[in-house]
Amino acid sequence: MEKLRIGVLASGRGSNLQAILDQCQAGLLPAEVVVVISDKPGAYALERARAAGIAAYSVPVKDYPNKEEYEQAIVRILQQFQVQLLCLAGYLRLVGEPLLKAFPNRIMNIHPALLPSFPGLHGQRDALHYGVKISGCTVHFVDEGMDTGPIILQAAVPVLDDDTEETLAARILEQEHRLYPQAVKLFAEGRLEIQGRQVVVKTKSKPS
Repeated sequence: MEKLRIGVLASGRGSNLQAILDQCQAGLLPAEVVVVISDKPGAYALERARAAGIAAYSVPVKDYPNKEEYEQAIVRILQQFQVQLLCLAGYLRLVGEPLLKAFPNRIMNIHPALLPSFPGLHGQRDALHYGVKISGCTVHFVDEGMDTGPIILQAAVPVLDDDTEETLAARILEQEHRLYPQAVKLFAEGRLEIQGRQVVVKTKSKPS
């Protein structure tokens, strides 16, 4: 079985990138990360990629006159590496038309809240401020909205009375590192089917 070719967009430390890399290297994912791109030259995610022998590109937004040309530059790199699935791993920008057109229903993101509750940059903080008793994380396909695409997988994390944003974020992150590779594996196995807003996980076909 040919390995799924993954591209990753990251803005920060890339711990979810590392979780995917670890699963690939352990042979638990029928996939390989072939390129990592960051909008921030100093992002630690780029160091993780280089340490794993993976092509790493810095594509700063300020180098382009507008968002469209910036994303077109990213698309060219991804196509050069024949990327089949694009994973956002702490990528702090809203994805625009060039990427969505180039990778329709082939962009995934992970968000540290149980969507559709608490979208945006501060999912953990917003959950605490609201007083919810359960939070968690969500892997979803990306559309033009802010964390609005069809939901693939979710994991629940209890919110404790003495939680701070940092303690809650740390426990959610543990689940993110488990859930994201799981969603990628389902995609690689051809088991995800989008039906309107619903993502159906098909049962694995048995070898004949």
